[in-house]
Amino acid sequence: MSTVKFESEISLSKHLSKYFGFGSFKGNQEVIIRNVLAGNDTFVLMPTGGGKSLCYQLPALISEGTAIIISPLIALMKNQVDAMRGFSSEDGIAHFLNSSLNKTQVQKVKQDMLSGQTKLLYVAPESLTKEENIEFLKQVTISFYAVDEAHCISEWGHDFRPEYRRIRPIINEIGNAPIIALTATATPKVQHDIQKNLGMLDANVFKSSFNRSNLYYEVRPKVNTTREIIKFIKNNSGKSGIIYCLSRKKVEEVAETLQVNDIKALPYHAGMDSKTRSGNQDKFLMEEVDVIVATIAFGMGIDKPDVRFVIHYDIPKSLEGYYQETGRAGRDGGEGKCITFYSYKDIQKLEKFMQGKPVAEQEIGKQLLLETVSYAETSVCRRKMLLHYFGEEYHEKNCSSCDNCLHPKTQFEGKEYLQLFLETIDAVKEKFKAEHIANILCGNLTTSIKSYKHNKLEFFGEGAEKDIKFWNAISRQALVEKFIDKDIENYGLLMLTEKGRQFIEEPFDIMFTQDHDYEESDDDDITLGQTGKGESHDEELMAMLKDLRKKIAKKKNLPPFVVFQDPSLEDMAIQYPTNMEELQNITGVGIGKAKRYGKEFIELIKVYVEDKEIIRPQDMIVKSIANKSLLKVFIIQSIDRKMDLEDIANAKGLDSSELLTEIEAIVNSGTRINLDYYINQNIEEDKIDEIYDYFKEEAETESIDEAMEYLGEDDFEEEEIRLIRIKFISDLGN
Repeated sequence: MSTVKFESEISLSKHLSKYFGFGSFKGNQEVIIRNVLAGNDTFVLMPTGGGKSLCYQLPALISEGTAIIISPLIALMKNQVDAMRGFSSEDGIAHFLNSSLNKTQVQKVKQDMLSGQTKLLYVAPESLTKEENIEFLKQVTISFYAVDEAHCISEWGHDFRPEYRRIRPIINEIGNAPIIALTATATPKVQHDIQKNLGMLDANVFKSSFNRSNLYYEVRPKVNTTREIIKFIKNNSGKSGIIYCLSRKKVEEVAETLQVNDIKALPYHAGMDSKTRSGNQDKFLMEEVDVIVATIAFGMGIDKPDVRFVIHYDIPKSLEGYYQETGRAGRDGGEGKCITFYSYKDIQKLEKFMQGKPVAEQEIGKQLLLETVSYAETSVCRRKMLLHYFGEEYHEKNCSSCDNCLHPKTQFEGKEYLQLFLETIDAVKEKFKAEHIANILCGNLTTSIKSYKHNKLEFFGEGAEKDIKFWNAISRQALVEKFIDKDIENYGLLMLTEKGRQFIEEPFDIMFTQDHDYEESDDDDITLGQTGKGESHDEELMAMLKDLRKKIAKKKNLPPFVVFQDPSLEDMAIQYPTNMEELQNITGVGIGKAKRYGKEFIELIKVYVEDKEIIRPQDMIVKSIANKSLLKVFIIQSIDRKMDLEDIANAKGLDSSELLTEIEAIVNSGTRINLDYYINQNIEEDKIDEIYDYFKEEAETESIDEAMEYLGEDDFEEEEIRLIRIKFISDLGN
């Protein structure tokens, strides 16, 4: 084991000033650095912006030998190396060793290290495991190992990487030296995992507070999300921000929509070529663009101090991921707004993605998701919830910097509910999760409850006047107030604390708050310029639009719904479109419909707006990008090639009803589709004629239920009627 040599009398402050130009250390930095220099294993838990990197950079510069910095991302390594070279006259002072280097570059790195010039070598764990690198590093004097982003070691961390598990055996092979493990996010469970895996359970642990007092936290319902984001950015014009999305497709869509609405924005995700990706990152750092729309790949180690907002378009998979991503706001101590859009449907999607993974991994993933749901739906101070998750207590009653504290929810007396909840946990011997306890109290006869015979308990159905959501809220608040604890090792089983047992014996009055009940929404597609659920239409204009529709339909000998369906007219009576571009943004109106029928509707609305001196909701109308849905394009192209509908559905993992819904949306927005090849093969000719005639002669609306009732449910299948309705609207309406 190499020893770290340094002059004990040398003032660290002089080195800090000499190498980095700082006059003083932040927080725990000095005591951490002294611990590293003394040759001790060190565990550093420090939030983003706290100055973690300096904790290994400074000791590396003033120690004998080279510090090996194990880091997960190539882009991150390059930034760190560039930064270190900026503090020195010699480029050789810092290097990285990874798959992006050619043979000549690798040789240069090795020469500089052997000559003693290199003080920091950044290496990915995959590169560290290569036999040739292990043999080379055996020849080098190593001052210490730094494991950055150490949460990657733990399966309970938000970015688990199996290769991080191999670090300790490789260190043993290369040669022992002190280890410093660093992370910005780790629950007590993850911290223990890291120390155990790195063989450093005796390490000196330095924890900084997780509280970022300058950050504002808010969770909003996921309704008209893109429109809300554009309004927010325009109200914060010129400020830097990051928008996180879970999918690459959504990143591209949102970035493009921001661009057409005159916002300087660029996308960033792992599917882009590295040159474009790093170019976009640099433009953000150099302030050529204000906003980066990214997957979670963006931001690790990106040292931009003045990010003023972080928006989560999609809820993250874990609270650790959320905390780290929001932590990129306000690193300079200035303003940092963290806005998250939440719908429980996103959680269900994330759970679907886990299917097919090993059971243990699925269980861990579900537990992490449950914590995220708790955070989103709680009415407790968000800062208190976050800090509690990381094992830290927050004693202030009101943080004055989260939506729950600024707009508190209704409170209610919770003594009886809490007592019932705690007694039920005790009755099932502390061996079940919150959901199971809630099901017992609600009287839900689930498979699990039947198998454990918990329907025989005296508590079964005792809380049936309340729903599952209510009892989950009691569970969350009991957890924060330390009446119960959660056994993470056993997938979240609830246990009573001493405080909880005392409460059962001597209950006292306690106030709880009602949780949020976020409105569910379908926000998968960017449907801009359309109405939110709560908006009511202009009744007078609606009546005029219906009259015009009837007149046009009569002239063209069509049922009125073929011209425009009711939801389209309702949206017109909210948005007041007065040109073709605005009309195309209306629900169910595409380019085809707008061109065919739109002129008279636009003229009517224009006159109406002028006569009534109506101020249109311009702030709610956002330019939308052309519809480039890959699914819609695939369907149209496949039908053009006369593919069987079953094959089209199978290719995209849809059932037949979902595929027909997609085709209906395409046709209703004005695109002509010819399904004759499929209809003629699968439906008898007389049936085709009868259904077609019904829609042409008899139908007053496009309703399938009314068609089934008229035609006879025994004689016609719903799918047949839907197919002919598609043909009818496409033939006559488009």
